[in-house]
Amino acid sequence: MSWKNIRLIFLREVRDQLRDRRTLFMVAVLPLLLYPALGMGIVQMTVTFSEQMRTVVVLGADDLPPPPLIAGDRFISDYFYVAEDAEKLRVITDAMLRDETADLTEAERAYLESAIDMRPRIEELAQVTVARRGAEREEDEAAYRQLIARENELREEIAAWFSQSPAQVLIVVPEGFREHVESMNAQLAARTGEALPDDGPRPVILQNGADEKSTIAYHRVREAVRNWEQKVLQRRLTEANLPQRLHTPVDATDVDLAKEDQIAANVWSKIFPALLVIMAVTGAFYPAIDLGAGEKERGTMETLLICPATRTEIVTGKFFTVMLFSLCTALLNLISMGFTGRHMMSVAGGGKLSQFGDVAFPPFTSLAWVLLLAIPLAALFSALSLALAMFARSSKEGQYYLTPLLMVTMGLTMFCLNPAVEITAFYSIIPVVGPALLLKGLLLAQANTALLSLYAVPVLVTSVAYSMLALWWAIDLFQREDILFREAERFELGLWIRHLMRDKEPTPSFTEAAFCFVIIMLLQFASFGVMRDALVAEPTSSRALTLQMMYLLATVASPAMLMAIMLTTDVRATLKLRWPSGRMWGAAIVLALTLQPLAIELLAHLRWFFPQLPPGAARMLEAMSDEDLPLWLPMLAFAVTPAICEELAFRGFILSGLQRSGRTWLPIIMSSIAFGVVHMIPQQVFNAMLLGIVLGLLAIRSGSLWPGVLFHFIFNGLQVAQARIPPELFDSAPLTWLFSVERMGEAMVIRYDWPTLVVAGVVSLVMLRWLVRYRGDEPVLIEGATGETPAPTGEQTQEPVQVV
Repeated sequence: MSWKNIRLIFLREVRDQLRDRRTLFMVAVLPLLLYPALGMGIVQMTVTFSEQMRTVVVLGADDLPPPPLIAGDRFISDYFYVAEDAEKLRVITDAMLRDETADLTEAERAYLESAIDMRPRIEELAQVTVARRGAEREEDEAAYRQLIARENELREEIAAWFSQSPAQVLIVVPEGFREHVESMNAQLAARTGEALPDDGPRPVILQNGADEKSTIAYHRVREAVRNWEQKVLQRRLTEANLPQRLHTPVDATDVDLAKEDQIAANVWSKIFPALLVIMAVTGAFYPAIDLGAGEKERGTMETLLICPATRTEIVTGKFFTVMLFSLCTALLNLISMGFTGRHMMSVAGGGKLSQFGDVAFPPFTSLAWVLLLAIPLAALFSALSLALAMFARSSKEGQYYLTPLLMVTMGLTMFCLNPAVEITAFYSIIPVVGPALLLKGLLLAQANTALLSLYAVPVLVTSVAYSMLALWWAIDLFQREDILFREAERFELGLWIRHLMRDKEPTPSFTEAAFCFVIIMLLQFASFGVMRDALVAEPTSSRALTLQMMYLLATVASPAMLMAIMLTTDVRATLKLRWPSGRMWGAAIVLALTLQPLAIELLAHLRWFFPQLPPGAARMLEAMSDEDLPLWLPMLAFAVTPAICEELAFRGFILSGLQRSGRTWLPIIMSSIAFGVVHMIPQQVFNAMLLGIVLGLLAIRSGSLWPGVLFHFIFNGLQVAQARIPPELFDSAPLTWLFSVERMGEAMVIRYDWPTLVVAGVVSLVMLRWLVRYRGDEPVLIEGATGETPAPTGEQTQEPVQVV
């Protein structure tokens, strides 16, 4: 690969992009103008904003005890944390009906009169609600049903009336409430020793939580009433000659040790990682489309291909161009947002805000990490965007492909913004999440050396690896003529469905295999709630195992079987149902027996790396070892059913469709990744992806599904059997040389000692090496549509189809 050619391609593409006014606007002009303009707009709106006044109706205002809550048509401003909030609520009381000079409209007078008529039902609703809650606590089913029926009846009547109300909140003060409070004050001051009554009349606050205006007014009313209630309590304690802090016997003192620079770092740790990720993918979005699909639309792709540079050099030059604009977009947005945010907060708080402290920029070391982590992020997004843009037929289609990438990135960014999410060993190797969480931690801890030593290397290494894989994908797409010179086509759903049903092929296509995986994921997502509710209704081990089998049959096996029947002409070839040779049966048995100890020990040693198992998975494992169940039931649920269902889907339909690419290892790796992803739980995802490579290799080398089914059954069956074996059996020689028993919580777990692992490792390596080089059972591949002569070596370059 010539770096001189890459440099020429890079400079060519950069010059073309710099001539594009849209690109310059998105990269440079927009970030430098957008945030200052937004900042000035927000400040201007804040200055000129005036909230609409809300109306509060109070019935029985004369029965309010002192100190006063209402003065004129407003709540007293002392009861609000922000005194100006009192001006946002207009109070109308029933006493105004008797005042000829009261500022009331005819509609408000009519509403007050109707509210007085409705008052008994409102008070009854409050009483019924309190009684219903008591019956619910006491588990009085008969009383509860009667009260809930009456409560619903009153709610419907009052809600219909209140929906026509000009007020947003209604307060009903019961008759005699003032006398009740003063009587309680007097009894407490007298200190007779008698128990004070706990029940008595209670005010009712009526609001409509579905109405935003009512909700806003209600929160302000609650604030005023709560603070007024504290004043009433203080008056009670004063009259009784009791200390003001009697009602707060603990009254702990809060001490906040946060420094101003730490508070500022907390602000930047939320802004910088999110903005860096979003702007990096946005900056790569449009240049990638222009350099990929745009070349096809402009008709310059052919001219570019005849230049002396190789296709790898061309893609690499384009990649560096997209990466340059992605980096510039991200960094310019960070700079503009940083200065704008700091200026706005400083202006709003006079240089210091009680909430944000001194809004200083992070130290130089943290800013250096922002720049360093921006490089692998920009590289990853540039390579992915360029690959998708190369695959697209037009710029419009390229936008369709890149929009999901943007949506996924935004979802990962929102996940990283969660204050409860911190970087761990597991998160450090996840793309996008690792760099974002590391940057978040570094901004908070300000170059914490422990954080750097633990996670900097895995984050950088994995980010570079992901970028190289994405770049390799883009180069691979650029090497294919059928991708570069595809013509834009119109998609019609009806024609596409008729084509699938009429023009069937012996095995599925790549697209149909991917669609099968998507359907499996959607079915699993939809079934989570059903499974959870079923387990809550009957939380038994047998129920859990039964649901596990139904779940696999419905979400994994059924889509693969139905699609094989509906979309292909040779179900036997699609699902690889041919009978394998004896060698493949033996290879499956040996590999299952030798890889099982290695996989178990690998996961045991990586326990620190993965998060804890979710409660649902832990319950499933408990069901597997439940001695009250017959052994055949967990064996059927965890060994037989997964072996059949998952192999039919992933080594049957999906792998057959992926094999249409004409390659060997790419379908194996892609099917193993899909196999791991559907397991959801990180530990199982990791284990399933590794074993999926072995299962895929068995399926391709044997041309049959059955060795994988046998491997799957033995591997899972050994785990079920180990959960039932008494640990005491391993206390005697020579088993103590091969196995050991370890306590994990309340359970005893069987572990493998080094002699067993050495033997298993050597045998596994020998068997895998033989399997990689073995060719005896592979089916012959022919061209599915051209009818050309079969190739004797089984190798073709254009979409081969298995014929058994």
